[in-house]
Amino acid sequence: MQPILQLLSPELVGRILDEAFQLLKEPGIKVQSPEACRLLQAAGATVDSGREVVRIPEAMVRRALETVPREFWLYTRDGKPAVHYGGDAVHFDPGSSGVNVLDPVTLEHRPAITPDLIRLIQVAEMLPAYDAQSTAVVCSDVPQAIGDLYRLYLVLLFSNKPIVTGAFGVATTQPMLDMLAIFRDGREGLAHTPLAVFDVCPTPPMIWSHFAAQNLLDLARARVPAQMVSMPLAGVGAPVTLLGSVVQHAAESLSGIVIHQLVGPGSPIVWRGAPAIFDMRHGTTPMGAIETAMIDASYSQVGKSLGLPTHAYLGATDAKLIDAQAGMESGISAVLGALAGINMISGAGMLDFLACQSAEKLVVDAEAIEMAKRLVAGVQVRTETLALEMFAGIDFKADFLKQKLTRQLFSAEQHLPSPVVDRGTARAWHEAGRPDTLARARTRTEAILRDYRRPRATREQEAGLRDLVGRLAGQAGMDALPSIEDE
Repeated sequence: MQPILQLLSPELVGRILDEAFQLLKEPGIKVQSPEACRLLQAAGATVDSGREVVRIPEAMVRRALETVPREFWLYTRDGKPAVHYGGDAVHFDPGSSGVNVLDPVTLEHRPAITPDLIRLIQVAEMLPAYDAQSTAVVCSDVPQAIGDLYRLYLVLLFSNKPIVTGAFGVATTQPMLDMLAIFRDGREGLAHTPLAVFDVCPTPPMIWSHFAAQNLLDLARARVPAQMVSMPLAGVGAPVTLLGSVVQHAAESLSGIVIHQLVGPGSPIVWRGAPAIFDMRHGTTPMGAIETAMIDASYSQVGKSLGLPTHAYLGATDAKLIDAQAGMESGISAVLGALAGINMISGAGMLDFLACQSAEKLVVDAEAIEMAKRLVAGVQVRTETLALEMFAGIDFKADFLKQKLTRQLFSAEQHLPSPVVDRGTARAWHEAGRPDTLARARTRTEAILRDYRRPRATREQEAGLRDLVGRLAGQAGMDALPSIEDE
């Protein structure tokens, strides 16, 4: 049995959807894409072109929901199914789009550059806790115009895992799809065995910008999975109550599904978000707050009630270093997301309200993720009787260590953590120099990087990828791409 966390009663889920449908009729949503507005109007929505306001009737939303796939798979670069979006499957990937990295020596936050992203990719590639890669940081050593596709370029070079990514502008979506298609013998193959899922973000409250709406249309036409990242900020960009924010999330997501399915009925789309509360004392958006996790679990429950694949941003922290706060916030929210049965959980490795990434934190977070996965695996019956056969001949002696069943089953019953988690004696800890969690994470990270071997693609695939990105970099004003050590 898999334990499941549900914060909402069926009645509340129904009320949330009912109010979301009402919001789509009044005040409606703002759609800043003329093409999307034309499509919506032709399908039965009321469009006020002067104000870019679209009112969508419930029946129109219901029709769109009927065509959304209830599940789909992401595949590895070499074409193997790896991540299942749907049901209560739970997967994890690193957080994405950080601008800084935590220097493991100086503990300073500094702008990320190419070697930093490669290091993050390599660590995530080697840790089984991460079922997918993310485009983890924006590299400051390339022009902003190609920042999104350059991140994807590095992941495709250094990883075989599926990818959670996204475009920063209309101009780069198609080149990013072309990059992925290199590993699928074209766009048709990419649609059949998708390698990546793309984030698309509405603007709170209730706005689909030209870029976001166009991105939905482009991804739907390409039949590449999209996921709507609704970002209600409780008390600022959304109602202050948790339930109010969940209603806004539902309305934004339902409208996105309508836009998406109008041009690509049956194209996969994910019910996702990155909400937060607003800390009125500091003017910050705490991703590690328990209320933020509660909004995530709640909106995911609403999505599941509609039978949709889900994704959330959990496992991050607002702490600036890898400390007790980081462990507490990241571990608690990772477990809550797993218990909620969210299909993909992003956020591991992130510090400072998602601004900073850390390879060492990825290593620490992997331990919490493995524990969360063990928890959702639940308590299982592994023997014919629950205990009786193991008491046979024990004669009131603590001799269970001698039993064959103990040797056979202990590794299945127990998750065995890496040395990052200290389960030794105090004496052993003193003899090792009294390392703290960060010190153990540094040691583990360097060991992982020593063992990393780049998964090679075919010569034609790598050449095609480098030529395409090199050409785009030249158009952005670069004489050459940043050098990569193994070239």
